[in-house]
Amino acid sequence: MENRYAPDVHNGYFIAMKKVLSRLSPAIVIVSLLVIWELVVRIADLPVYLLPSPTKIFSAMIADFPTLLYHSGVTVLEALIGMAISFVVAVIVGILMDMFPAFKRSIYPILVVTQTIPVIVLAPILIIYMGFGWGPKILTVVLMCFFPVVVSFSDGLSQMDESYINLIRTYGGSRLQLYRIVKLPAAFIALLSGLKVAATYSISGAVVGEWIASGSGLGYYLIRAKNNYLLDKVFASVVVIIILSLLMNGLVRLCGRIALPQAAGLTSKTRKKHGRIRRPLN
Repeated sequence: MENRYAPDVHNGYFIAMKKVLSRLSPAIVIVSLLVIWELVVRIADLPVYLLPSPTKIFSAMIADFPTLLYHSGVTVLEALIGMAISFVVAVIVGILMDMFPAFKRSIYPILVVTQTIPVIVLAPILIIYMGFGWGPKILTVVLMCFFPVVVSFSDGLSQMDESYINLIRTYGGSRLQLYRIVKLPAAFIALLSGLKVAATYSISGAVVGEWIASGSGLGYYLIRAKNNYLLDKVFASVVVIIILSLLMNGLVRLCGRIALPQAAGLTSKTRKKHGRIRRPLN
């Protein structure tokens, strides 16, 4: 007797495999590039000071792990402080931009212009006025993180559904209640999107500040390794910077899920469920 369920089983298997491959494709590409990189270095017999192999970079990370851990802690602390300042200032400025359209029209072009200036150009100026302490590094992080947060938050506030605003006003709600009950919760997802982008920039901002003048941090470690032509350690510090940037992004995502779990509740299962409800009858 022919098994009429066999085609469904095979289709389900192929769909599952396709999903697995689509999720693993970035990892497969990265591993393939690392293997090619390793083979090229070994076949061409390239010296470490010219191009280290991935295994040499990994060995440098293991050998210098305590030092990298110390400098990573300094960079992460600078990034967290800068992110916290960016968050507070961006929320205040975003609310003011939403409350006063004239203020938004006057300050928004200035915010855009600040993004056209490379931060590494401003770093020496910051050091002249703020010295060689933590101030220039933290301010560099703020300059890199503030713009995406304030723009995303301001857009989230301005794209609010007018019906909700009119409802609050109909019941005699004050402006404070309007923001507390409607606008701020509705703009939280937009704020979270800006924070995700800023979190990725925060480590880079701290490193750029450490390049100019610092006695610790991954930027300081990277400059010292570069001056001594220790390219394996240079690449090792770059790998650590990438890992920390991804971890900062993941930390923001985790905080978003904790602060507003219902924002992450619209999963694919929920979408499928809603789709089944709205599907017309045959």
